[in-house]
Amino acid sequence: MEKYPLPVFHYTVGWGGTNVGFSEVSGLTIETDPIEYRHGADNEFTKIKMPGLKKYSNITLKRGIMEGDNEFYDWLNTTKMNEPERRDLTISLLNESHEPVRTWKVTQAWPVKVEGPGLKADDNSVAVETVELVHEGVKME
Repeated sequence: MEKYPLPVFHYTVGWGGTNVGFSEVSGLTIETDPIEYRHGADNEFTKIKMPGLKKYSNITLKRGIMEGDNEFYDWLNTTKMNEPERRDLTISLLNESHEPVRTWKVTQAWPVKVEGPGLKADDNSVAVETVELVHEGVKME
């Protein structure tokens, strides 16, 4: 049996709200800042590189707007000074049997931006809202 890479269109997002579909998820990025160091007695005239602090990109979720559904705005409006409502997210890439093959666990996420659709009189596409989340970590399983 041949093995093929998984398509990107079959996934789920658990975000602590209503079970809705998202049309796009981006920002699942983990980076490690390198630290350069050289002590003065080193015979080599180069620096060594060590792993430093990790940093994570903001996660962006996009979905079609449904009438009467303001959950993202409600979540954004719960954010007060130093007291955001934090939630853990689970993003899973699924196989054709609808089973998770790769899962990203996002910890302590909260919304920093909710953007409505661009409205255009001569366009008939779906109205899509965008939510940008900050978080404190991503782990892959």
